[in-house]
Amino acid sequence: MRQIAPSPSSTGKGIAPWIIAICVAALVGLVAFYFIVYYRRLRRNRKGKLRLPEKPTHTLQAGDVLVWEMEAEFPEFLVLDFHQILQATNNFSEENKLGEGGFGPVYKGHFAAEMEIAVKRLASHSVQGFEEFKNEVQLIAKLQHRNLVRLLGCCSEGDEKILVYEYMPNKSLDFFIFDENTKDLLDWKKRLAIIEGVAEGLVYLHKHSRLRVIHRDLKPSNILLDNEMNPKISDFGIAKIFSSNDSEENTTRRVVGTHGYMAPEYASEGLFSIKSDVFSFGVLTLEILSGKRNFSGCQCKDFINILAYAWHRWEEGRWIELIDASLLPQCHSGEMTRCINIALLCVQESAVDRPTTLDVVAMLSNKHMFLPEPKHPAYLNLVEGNEEPVTITQFDQIRPTTTRY
Repeated sequence: MRQIAPSPSSTGKGIAPWIIAICVAALVGLVAFYFIVYYRRLRRNRKGKLRLPEKPTHTLQAGDVLVWEMEAEFPEFLVLDFHQILQATNNFSEENKLGEGGFGPVYKGHFAAEMEIAVKRLASHSVQGFEEFKNEVQLIAKLQHRNLVRLLGCCSEGDEKILVYEYMPNKSLDFFIFDENTKDLLDWKKRLAIIEGVAEGLVYLHKHSRLRVIHRDLKPSNILLDNEMNPKISDFGIAKIFSSNDSEENTTRRVVGTHGYMAPEYASEGLFSIKSDVFSFGVLTLEILSGKRNFSGCQCKDFINILAYAWHRWEEGRWIELIDASLLPQCHSGEMTRCINIALLCVQESAVDRPTTLDVVAMLSNKHMFLPEPKHPAYLNLVEGNEEPVTITQFDQIRPTTTRY
């Protein structure tokens, strides 16, 4: 009689293929789920953003509208209460003070001892009201670029108006290029990377950001450096929004910024455009190359400022005398002369003659691109005594404007 072999399921010695497939699929799904959760947490905590304070539960009165609008458009943006700021900065202790600018002091702070922040406490005597403060916060929050300092949050409570930025451990550019003890830390490769990074940040502001922005106060103290000495443009307190479709020239009655970095048409007539930032970039580049400030006492021999000194050395073919002595042992003459040429193009007296920041980036990145000869720079014949740097510290409301370029 024929015997019937027992099935695997009846003996327990085997498992049906469809059961194995279900188990494998469930295991894969579980692993994928945990990977997604881990990845989302990793993204939330990147760049030191490990644990943020909980958002305040009480009413911020005048700041309510700001809270609602910022939370709706930027879910990760922090709208903090004043008590949280006091805790983060140890009651604005002097030991946490990083410096003081025209708009108020800046302090280092910590959230949960894991996240370092920079807290800018706007001066109580500032003429900036809540609406202007709100406009500024919304402007900066919309600007996201690797060469711009990131705004993490804000606080608006009573008379207190506070901005919370990512912390930059290497301070600002002026700390390095103008100090004999620290300028050696920036070799030519790093200085060139800073020049290129600032240019790319300006292109984003002028051309590619959600808003078209003119910074109006580009200078070494407003270029912050991260852990790897990458440059980040900061301080948008006097920035202006403009439309790329506008063709009319814009004029302001309130000239704000820092003399020595202002384009001549802006300093004298209040006319500003993206070419104003280009001029400031040219001055900044010459300062990075030379390690000298652009005003009297800049050690430019008999010349009144760095622009005149650079121009005459360029005309005489003695450009090497412009370069910071700490860079001379390094052999990068081709890149150095190219940067001087670009900087002199940026500081030409007429705004029409200056390149756009898009042109500047192209000239910096393409080593074989033809560069025109620059015309004489602005402020070539300054009278001694009129060139001292003066920082204008009034807030100018950020609002849409028109531009010629």
